[in-house]
Amino acid sequence: MTEKYRPVRDIQAAPAAVQSTKQAGPVFIRAVVAFLSVLVLAISGLGYFAVGSINDVANAGNLTLGGGEGVKDGQARDGATDILLVGSDSRSDAQGNTLSDEELAMLRAGDEENDNTDTIMVIRVPNDGSSASAVSIPRDTYIRDDEYGNMKINGVYGAHKDARRAELAEQGFTNESELESRSKESGREGLIDAVSDLTGVTVDHYAEIGLLGFVLLTDAVGGVDVCLNQAVNEPLSGADFTAGRQTLGGSDALSFVRQRHGLPRGDLDRIVRQQAFMASLVNHVLSSGTLTNPAKLSALADAVMRSVIIDEGWDVMSFATQLQNLAGGNVTFTTIPVTSIDGVGDYGESVVTVDVSQVNAFFEDALGNTEPVEEERSDEDQSVPQGPNNADTMIHVLNGSGTAGLAGNVAAHLEALGYTIEVTGNAAEGLYFESQVLAADSSDPQALAIAEELGGLPIVANSSLDADTIIVIPHIDYTGPTAEVAASPSSVGQPGMGASGDPILSPEIDAGGDGPRCVN
Repeated sequence: MTEKYRPVRDIQAAPAAVQSTKQAGPVFIRAVVAFLSVLVLAISGLGYFAVGSINDVANAGNLTLGGGEGVKDGQARDGATDILLVGSDSRSDAQGNTLSDEELAMLRAGDEENDNTDTIMVIRVPNDGSSASAVSIPRDTYIRDDEYGNMKINGVYGAHKDARRAELAEQGFTNESELESRSKESGREGLIDAVSDLTGVTVDHYAEIGLLGFVLLTDAVGGVDVCLNQAVNEPLSGADFTAGRQTLGGSDALSFVRQRHGLPRGDLDRIVRQQAFMASLVNHVLSSGTLTNPAKLSALADAVMRSVIIDEGWDVMSFATQLQNLAGGNVTFTTIPVTSIDGVGDYGESVVTVDVSQVNAFFEDALGNTEPVEEERSDEDQSVPQGPNNADTMIHVLNGSGTAGLAGNVAAHLEALGYTIEVTGNAAEGLYFESQVLAADSSDPQALAIAEELGGLPIVANSSLDADTIIVIPHIDYTGPTAEVAASPSSVGQPGMGASGDPILSPEIDAGGDGPRCVN
């Protein structure tokens, strides 16, 4: 089987033609190590109890990324490169070697592995390499997976991996390496699809990074400066720090970015803390003499080679060269908007709820919408009716569920999309037994559009209706959108107490300045 992932140590030297230029030799090595060092610390620093095995990812199989028509050298058609970075709670290194007891002790993370991808980040770098925007996705973000239903996004990888492994075992596969390789490939494909559905971003490249790299790289640069608003002592993560500015080595830094309990906004504040750490690290690497210090450079290179796996099609040396002039102030970190941090999932679990339309709009703004801007239409063009609704079509929404307010909420959702609501009320008792759309003709385009918008409801022909009337019946089985998730049919979960539907935003942090940002 063709391998699509490789340890960083397998990256070859620059081609001879390139080495003959002024950018050759050590400059190339420094660029690659600098870029990958930032990736390692950005991701494995978040990955406190993340997923998988670095070695397993190296043997991953046939995942295709970044591609398709119009993609060249890993760049999407919009002129930017979008990278999905995933943390790994691996107890082996990138070559499959089991970590020593000493190294496991450094991690302070125990010895139990799992398949939850607790660190997920999308980084966009424009074609000219002038900036980098990193957006974090909270691990408990509640989404709808097309194959396995509603779940936290950190469980998607494991669900797809386990299902594929069981399928292969039923087919008679017994080779453990082959089982792991193919099942993890399915895990990654499922996660990539989930991230794309949530963000609206097409993933061009994938990187998976181990916890060990975080500790080794933090120590290799001589520690990273952080600043706390107040002292903390939280035994679950091992975080025990004074208030104010301080420099943390690898093991302490891992405890710093792992802490979640005791923070005002839980996981959101932990992400802010992690991003402040990353921004300080990026500033340190880009502005100090780290990359001109032979000893530090050697330590960085060793840490990267032991910890990082990238997709095979990624020309990382060429990509790193793009970033040689990147300044800290042009590297930004932020988090997707959420609607609540104390939502409830289908089985009573605590989840982070989101409005997918808000997340999509956020990514367009945060990462830069580089698609061609549509020219402004003339007044004559603007006078043409737009949207799916025929103004002559009158919609009745009748509640068949017995749940108070359902008809009004569904009607408000349709009205927000431009449909004309003539009646809302209750359906006749005992007349309907499932959610449906009634129309004179079951192939009516308006009925089809409404049924699809409401989650794929069945359409029932009713000859007693005139051509301009459509009836919507939400029943007890209705799971489609309502006013609370008006533009997001794939929003799932029950928002937490007091949630208004308005986005909860986190601060944007950049890697510029002359000191670390103080955080909770």
